[in-house]
Amino acid sequence: MNKLVLIASLLASCSISAQGSIEAGKTKSLTCAACHGADGNSQIPMYPKLAGQHEKYLEKQLREFKLGMTSGGKQGRVNAVMGGMAMVLSEQDMADLAAYYASLTTSYNTTPENVVEAGKVLYTAGDAERGLPACVACHGPRGNGTELSGFPKISGQHADYIKSQLQMFRDGVRGNDMNAMMRDVAKKLTDEEIETLSQYVGGLH
Repeated sequence: MNKLVLIASLLASCSISAQGSIEAGKTKSLTCAACHGADGNSQIPMYPKLAGQHEKYLEKQLREFKLGMTSGGKQGRVNAVMGGMAMVLSEQDMADLAAYYASLTTSYNTTPENVVEAGKVLYTAGDAERGLPACVACHGPRGNGTELSGFPKISGQHADYIKSQLQMFRDGVRGNDMNAMMRDVAKKLTDEEIETLSQYVGGLH
């Protein structure tokens, strides 16, 4: 019984310490603005929009960027720039930044007309013959993902960023996806399909 009480206390304390402050996050986000934009909507297509992303997903990524550095690339998510930025962040800093960016509104992108038809098929149906699951199963019909399951919002995201992440999952360069789900999916995608999906999800809103 004492062990159960101790575990419950630890979980409660972790929950309290992980509570993010939007106002504190706004102040701490000043150094992030150069790449991710003052409002979390990056103007540079190779950098992701953070505005409107799920809070727990953002927090997880920051932790894993830091882990990528502290583990020498053996664990977490490896990125020299973000790893360096995350190294100096405390758990509270990460929670605050995640709360702030989650509170913002994602700017809209559009889907080019020439990829709508093929993109819709891939996104909503996948390809059963190749064992390619539909993106909609995890990311939802509007690309909003879900906070509880940890699936990120991809609607409105830059095509260049989505493309680079799919390629990294496919090549095994990025490996912090839950149960290797994205790596398994990306391995089945051709270059053309990655290009199509990357452009298609921008207009899901």
